[in-house]
Amino acid sequence: MLFLLFVILPVLFAAYVSFFRWNGLGGVPTEFVGLENFQNLLKDEVFLGDLWRLGLIVVLSLLVQLPISFGLAMLLHQRFPGRTAFRLLFFVPYVLTEAVTAVLFRLVFSPRRGFADSLLGSLGIDAQIGWLSDRNIIMFVVFGILTWKFFGFHMILFLAGRQNIPEELYEAAAIDGATRGQAFRSITLPLMGPTARMIVFLSVIGAVQLFDLVYVLTGGGPFHASETLAITMYEQGFQRNQIGYASALSIAMFLISLVFALFYQRFVLNRDLQGSITTSGGTRS
Repeated sequence: MLFLLFVILPVLFAAYVSFFRWNGLGGVPTEFVGLENFQNLLKDEVFLGDLWRLGLIVVLSLLVQLPISFGLAMLLHQRFPGRTAFRLLFFVPYVLTEAVTAVLFRLVFSPRRGFADSLLGSLGIDAQIGWLSDRNIIMFVVFGILTWKFFGFHMILFLAGRQNIPEELYEAAAIDGATRGQAFRSITLPLMGPTARMIVFLSVIGAVQLFDLVYVLTGGGPFHASETLAITMYEQGFQRNQIGYASALSIAMFLISLVFALFYQRFVLNRDLQGSITTSGGTRS
């Protein structure tokens, strides 16, 4: 009942409103425009730019953030003094809220007086880089902050996946003469696959929904250079009162997430899910 009330009905209402031109006032929408809002989306340079930035964040996450998290997880799985302290230290950024993280890094990248420029100055580099105002680098700065914020969460998931691998497999491999590298390639990587695939899924869905951190950090600027789908939807709906257009954008976000989820489950997670689904009699369904 709660799922119907707080999830299904809002989605259906947004889908209904997306076919109207409506400013959110005067009761129910009445100016029916059909697919015009969706057609305008495909012509909107900001929306198309949002899609490009979404793809950039996803690609960088897969190529940079996840390998860093995986490498740290494998390192912190080893026994050495202070291992628990390092795990806690790396996980702390994830505990911070997105708004607090954004405020913190606004101070770090503040022009001239920020920690980043001060650090460069101490190294003899007087670059005065516009970290949050240069359209050419802003998305890489945002991605760096996202990596700092979320790598600890992914690291913990990788750690959990590694700890679920029975040590007997490595002992048997050692008895058979396998080196540590061979054991890593033949045991660790294949058995960490389900964890890695789930982390990829969470990363993509999180990128689609990205809002708080970027909005507080840059407001989507400069000149939409760091804007995300969620920020565009917020600006259209609550600042420009174009509720119908914002609803169309929300439906587009929903469809992107839904299509990706269905595709990913069908072609990537299918074998993981098949291995976990059993009938009441203990046999696979």
